[in-house]
Amino acid sequence: MNTRPETPLLDRVHSPADLKRLTDPQLKQVADELRAETISAVSETGGHLGAGLGVVELTVALHAIFDTPRDRLIWDVSHQSYPHKILTGRRDRIRTLRMKDGLSGFTKRSESPYDPFGAAHSSTSISAALGFKVAQDLGGAPDPALGDAIAVIGDGSMSAGMAFEAMNNAGHLGKRLFVILNDNEMSIAPPTGALSSYLSRLYTERPLQDLKAAAKGALSLLPPPFQEGAKRAKDMLKHMTVGGTMFEELGFKYVGPVDGHDMDTLLAVLRTVHDRATGPTLIHVLTKKGKGYRPAEQAMDKGHATAKFDVLTGKQQKAPSNAPSYTKVFAQSLIQLAEGDDKIVAVTAAMPDGTGLNLFAERFPTRCFDVGIAEQHGVTFCAALAAGGMKPFCTMYSTFLQRGYDQVVHDVALQGLPVRFAIDRAGLVGADGATHAGSFDVAYLANLPGMVVMAAADEAELVHMVATAAAHDAGPIAFRFPRGEGVGVEMPERGTPLEIGKGRIIREGKRVAILSFGTRLAEVMKAAEALDARGISPTVADARFAKPLDRDLILRLAADHEALITIEEGAVGGFGSHVAQLLAEEGVFDTGLRFRSMVLPDVFIDQASPDQMYQAAGLTAADIEAKVLDALGVARIGAKRA
Repeated sequence: MNTRPETPLLDRVHSPADLKRLTDPQLKQVADELRAETISAVSETGGHLGAGLGVVELTVALHAIFDTPRDRLIWDVSHQSYPHKILTGRRDRIRTLRMKDGLSGFTKRSESPYDPFGAAHSSTSISAALGFKVAQDLGGAPDPALGDAIAVIGDGSMSAGMAFEAMNNAGHLGKRLFVILNDNEMSIAPPTGALSSYLSRLYTERPLQDLKAAAKGALSLLPPPFQEGAKRAKDMLKHMTVGGTMFEELGFKYVGPVDGHDMDTLLAVLRTVHDRATGPTLIHVLTKKGKGYRPAEQAMDKGHATAKFDVLTGKQQKAPSNAPSYTKVFAQSLIQLAEGDDKIVAVTAAMPDGTGLNLFAERFPTRCFDVGIAEQHGVTFCAALAAGGMKPFCTMYSTFLQRGYDQVVHDVALQGLPVRFAIDRAGLVGADGATHAGSFDVAYLANLPGMVVMAAADEAELVHMVATAAAHDAGPIAFRFPRGEGVGVEMPERGTPLEIGKGRIIREGKRVAILSFGTRLAEVMKAAEALDARGISPTVADARFAKPLDRDLILRLAADHEALITIEEGAVGGFGSHVAQLLAEEGVFDTGLRFRSMVLPDVFIDQASPDQMYQAAGLTAADIEAKVLDALGVARIGAKRA
């Protein structure tokens, strides 16, 4: 067991109001104790560690100076909000983070009034802050009443276009709001792009605020006729020294850079802007991800996401794997294909490690592109790569690909370009909860003309689907696979392209057919074994494709069985809906087929273990067995054998 830290001063803080009674030296002590408490809590729960450790001082300072929850404090992405949760009345539950019925790993409106806006994707905070300010001016009257709005956004999140759209609008409207640019030089992966280079110049060259203060002082000493010329000279000097301040061009007052771990400086700067700001203000704060915990500081990802760990050593308690992860199988398959095809390139949006493309980048550094947190750009970039004769694999989590959906429609599907969408984290993902669940991609892709949509039933099938995508040049193609380990099947040496739109029979039976799409196939086989014991022998098929459907297979299953059940790890409107549409058009229901479709329920499922989430969704082997019995009318008459 890890020994919990001594936190005598933090023990007296039950809400942010308690911080306002403390001296500045006491606030420093609270920050130290808060860091220790955060490390201790995450060691027991696992979760996002490094981001929270980087903003401990900032969190204390913001809550000490601003009047939360009246002042809306909005954390972008919000995986850095664990210290915030500890200070806002949730310390007694902090060791339930990311667990079933526990605290969310992100901010969540239903969890606390101190979480005014939920987030787990990036770059939304400035838009939300501006929305609160305009609501205040227009007489909005929520409880609590509206005060200031403060967005805390990382440098990685600032690479997304939405952040600049919001800043442009905020600068135009001129509302008093605060943007804290938490510049830790790292989001999840090391930052990429011109913005990162720009921010680096801002703090590696002469501090901008010192220069501006000196110029302003010198200007005031000149006679009025010379002041305008001197002002232009000051602006030129500023631009020459630091390359220009684009934030000021967008209408923001710029303050910084500020050392985000120097509590004296932080408190002084935040008090000044709180008391004096009249319009939009950006405070550029430099922090270190993983600050104050050596194992996190030394980790490649700065302790971005960890399993449970030992506080003294930082060693994580990960169970040994029995099968390769789907992500690693995808990456290795893509590398193998790329060795024989120099047109294959890979693109991700700030998730090289999470998608396995870090392995691809090691082997083919000039053919792997991390575009930053910019899914819209990433999709269109892939579209043009395809138009330019390359074979791009657009590799994103299902939940993040949603952010680039207009580009999938307009730039890829409408033009029939052969972009290969490798969709990781399909289905329910566990501790990250509803915000990261891959629930909707089948529905939002399979309705697009010309799109091919596949789902791997196991890790061997994934190898074949990567090969299928690489060989498919007729238009866009997508394949989805879940987080975590495979099921331990025998692996092929190389992938073999599948025939487009053709499924496979796994086992022949009678009376009822179960048509699986994706990795629920393992649960279907467990259910089939249980049904065998009841004297019911179902036919089991793996659809492989949601689009185009295997019409011949589906119609044969419908003709040869009393009941047909589809199952998938996706929302209504996906595979099962397409099957039902086919059956309806072919008049199959007119002859009395009993059809059932097992999909994710029409709710957002809160975080739990993946097994618990699938139990909540009703997609386990026991649920499949019950669905078969119900469809055949067996469940209603108890012990009757089929």
